[in-house]
Amino acid sequence: MLLNCDLGESYGSWTMGLDARVMPFIDQASIACGFHAGDPLTMQRTLALAAEHQVAVGAHPAYPDLVGFGRRSMSLSRDELIANLHYQVAALDGMARAAGLTLTYIKPHGALYHDMMHKPEVRDALLQATASYAAGGEPLALVMQATTAADALRAQARAAGVPLLLEAFADRCYTDDGSLLPRSQPGAVHEREPMLAQVAQLCASSTVTTHSGRVLALQFDTLCVHGDNPEGVAAIADIRALAKAG
Repeated sequence: MLLNCDLGESYGSWTMGLDARVMPFIDQASIACGFHAGDPLTMQRTLALAAEHQVAVGAHPAYPDLVGFGRRSMSLSRDELIANLHYQVAALDGMARAAGLTLTYIKPHGALYHDMMHKPEVRDALLQATASYAAGGEPLALVMQATTAADALRAQARAAGVPLLLEAFADRCYTDDGSLLPRSQPGAVHEREPMLAQVAQLCASSTVTTHSGRVLALQFDTLCVHGDNPEGVAAIADIRALAKAG
């Protein structure tokens, strides 16, 4: 099981996350590109950490919403969505090349990720942006959420010529259609023990138990973990152990 984590989200004198402590336990680092968090020096340092620990790197683009940490939806035209994604991915891609690394995937952040999953026009624009960024080179994969619509998502990505990575979440509670329970609702984010139980279930049977108690099968390629506090980092170490055992 591949573990991915959103990293490189510090900005200026503001520190977010414990990147150096997380990196040894993950397989994929989704690095902020400056629009919701991150800055050139943070990007450079995060890439260096990834190189040190032989972690694959991906771009973590967002809406241009630095104040709101990319968690507010924005009404952008199709052309704006494509240009904004290209701008951010190109910045990280260039810095990765300077560090001797190659980007392998794109994982949208926050509201852009949510809109991609729930608004067909946004999803189509991001697929086109991902496909056209390759420009004859190796295509980047696009990360989407693993839901009950996995087959349809894979078909849409295949038609666009984009490799797809479906992700599950270690610490989030699921609804019966494979969506995440909104953070505004009680129990949306698992504490340590329920989170580890969910990971163990995913490892054993590729299923989760939803908020209503239903056992739901998920097709997924990578598992999202979070390490923005010491308890989270400790949990990632335990998740890594579960993944290896599974």
